[in-house]
Amino acid sequence: MLFKQPNLMKFLKKLLLLILSFIGLLILMSIIILVVDNQQTSFLKISKLENGDQKSYVITNVNVIPMTTDTVITNTGVTIKDGKIIAIGNIPNEPELPILDGKGRYLSPGLIDMHVHLWDKYELGVYLANGVTTVRNLWGQPMHLRMKDAVINEEIISPMFFTSGPKLTGPKFIGDDNLQLFTPEEARAKIADYKAQGFDLIKTYYGLTPEIYDAVLDECEKQNLEIAAHPSNEVGYSYHFTPQIKTIEHAEDIVQIGLNYQLDSVKLDSIVALYSSHPGTVLCPTQVVYYNIYRLLEEDNVLNNEQLDFMNPLIRMTDSKAQFDRWQGTKSNDSTISSYILKQHNFQLYAIRKIHESGADIVCGTDAGIGITPAGYSLHEELALYKEAGMSNYEALKTATINASKVHDFLNDFGSIEVGKTANLLLTDDNPLEDLSTLKTPSLVMVKGRSIDEETLDTFIDQAKNRNNLLASGLRYVEYLLSK
Repeated sequence: MLFKQPNLMKFLKKLLLLILSFIGLLILMSIIILVVDNQQTSFLKISKLENGDQKSYVITNVNVIPMTTDTVITNTGVTIKDGKIIAIGNIPNEPELPILDGKGRYLSPGLIDMHVHLWDKYELGVYLANGVTTVRNLWGQPMHLRMKDAVINEEIISPMFFTSGPKLTGPKFIGDDNLQLFTPEEARAKIADYKAQGFDLIKTYYGLTPEIYDAVLDECEKQNLEIAAHPSNEVGYSYHFTPQIKTIEHAEDIVQIGLNYQLDSVKLDSIVALYSSHPGTVLCPTQVVYYNIYRLLEEDNVLNNEQLDFMNPLIRMTDSKAQFDRWQGTKSNDSTISSYILKQHNFQLYAIRKIHESGADIVCGTDAGIGITPAGYSLHEELALYKEAGMSNYEALKTATINASKVHDFLNDFGSIEVGKTANLLLTDDNPLEDLSTLKTPSLVMVKGRSIDEETLDTFIDQAKNRNNLLASGLRYVEYLLSK
């Protein structure tokens, strides 16, 4: 025998000890990496902000855009106490409140992005710097529950943060990042678990069969959870117009699922009628992410675009590169693909216009955080596309403010400047009802009454642009894969 029994046992014990030591070292290194990354985002701590505890102000000499109607209330004031708007116009007798001089600038509600994929805290600062004061994250992971707790506990300055659970997919839709459901019973158990964990809503995704989807709808009703639906190819498009589904994501799926890839304006009328007759379910177009496919096809240096510096480095290294390679590969085999994508993009703008003209609400979402669609900046591109679809500045701005506030009860306190609403506000040099681009560079952002000046917003941009958290992002993603 090569080993005697006692020697073999000693060898195995040493091997086991070596393996355990290696695992322990990996765990320790992982903890250190995550702690360091957390410290590097300490600039978002409320305690680090100048006047971070101040949530009460009187804003004077300001022009208010309430978004309840297409108007500007000129040369007025807004009083905020404990993060809530308590008066507009006549200033109540609150002598102890600090005064912010609006200097004749324009005060509008903070912007709401209804479809984001958030990968780190740095992106929270990028959203704020772009005037986005509320986000709805639609790919929930364990890190998002921690972010949500930090926002609720007012540990960090952040957009108001709401998140779905992991995206629910059908049995045929394979992928490491997809939570596949195989039975109605499994669907019910997952939804109950997500409710218990603290997720705010459910994200349904591709491939859900009628039997599983029916169980999802029924369990969501029991658990008092609403749904953001990426349409499933296993059911008809009309199936998604049900009380539990509050938003249908992606204008592209009007074409791909609703019209079976046909750019048919006659058949589109039936889709438009669904939206106009079901006001409780609204379209969240995410048109910018679809247009970015055209950019991936036509712009050879698109991966070097400066805005991609604000993408999470793990996503930029993996998803951004993979999408570029995918579409460039498609182009090499099909010379007509670019013209087709542009044609479908234009048809989707037409669909957005027709749905809008029907009187149905539309809410702004970007799908930021994937491909080449960065946090914050993409919302302004999305609004510009709505203008291309025929909306006025006011109508486009409604999609990212008051329209979004009506979708979920947890959004009702945002999206307009009214007494009793949360003071999530933007101060801009110019009137966004005349020029939406002024929203890109707010001189002041307010979240729950906390004021963030332009210098601090610039710091958030710089920190995100220069971050180096590839390993930390990878570890958090591994945590998600293990938690499923």
